[in-house]
Amino acid sequence: MPSLSAVIITFNEEKNIARCIHSLKDIADEVVVVDSFSTDNTVEICRQHGAKVIQRKWDDYSSAKNFGNRQAAHDWIFSIDADEAVSEELKKSILLIKGKGGNYQFNRLTNYCGKWIRHCGWYPDRKHRLFDRNLWQWEGTIHEKLKSNSNSFVSLLKGDLLHYSYESIEQHERQTEKFTDLSAAELFSRGIHPAIIKQYVSPVIKFFHCYFLKLGFLDGYYGFIICRISAASNFLKYKKLRTLYRK
Repeated sequence: MPSLSAVIITFNEEKNIARCIHSLKDIADEVVVVDSFSTDNTVEICRQHGAKVIQRKWDDYSSAKNFGNRQAAHDWIFSIDADEAVSEELKKSILLIKGKGGNYQFNRLTNYCGKWIRHCGWYPDRKHRLFDRNLWQWEGTIHEKLKSNSNSFVSLLKGDLLHYSYESIEQHERQTEKFTDLSAAELFSRGIHPAIIKQYVSPVIKFFHCYFLKLGFLDGYYGFIICRISAASNFLKYKKLRTLYRK
C-alpha cells in the first residue's frame, strides 16, 4: 500500500493549521510543514500535532511546495494549504484508493465570512492535489499549477476540500492588494503591455461573468462582494502594470 505524505506551506497560520493537520488524521502517514519563519505560534502548533517542520526563507509558492515535496519520506504527495481541511466524504474517498496510488483531483468548497460559496465561479474550483512527486512538479510564482513530465491520467474523487478563506471583507481586500502587486510584477517580467482600454473593460467583463453567468447573485450579499472585488482585482492588476512601465 503506497504511503502518503501531506505537505503544507505556512506563514503565521496559527488560526488555521491545527484544523488542517487534524483533518489529515487517518489518511496521511506523515505531515511535512515548510514554514517561512512564522512570528506567531504556527511552528509550535505543528509540532504539537506531530508534524515535521522545516523552516525556509520565502521565495515563491512553487519553489516552497517543490521543496516540501523533496523533504517528504514518500513519493505519493497530498498538497494542502494551511487554510484548507479534508471533508469526511473526501477522506473516505482517499482511504478507498489509498492502496492503488495514482493522481487525483477533487472539488474545493470555499467558506467566505462564514458562508459557503457555491457560485461566483468559486465552485466546484477543481484542484489537483494528490500526485506522484516523480511525475509532477509545481510551476508558476503566484497561481501555481502542477505540470507533468508524462501523460499521467488524473481521476476525480468524490468529496470536497474545504477552504476557509476570508474572515472579513477587509481581509479579502488586503489580500487583493498583495496578489495584484505580484500579478502585475509577473506580467511585467513577461513583457506584457496591455492597451489602456483593458484596464477599464476587463473589470466590467469580469463582474458580468462572475455575477450573472456564474450565478454569483445566488450567493446573496457576499456573492455581490466577491464579484465586486474580483472585478476590482482586474482593474488594479493592469493599473499597477502600467505604473511599472511608467517607472
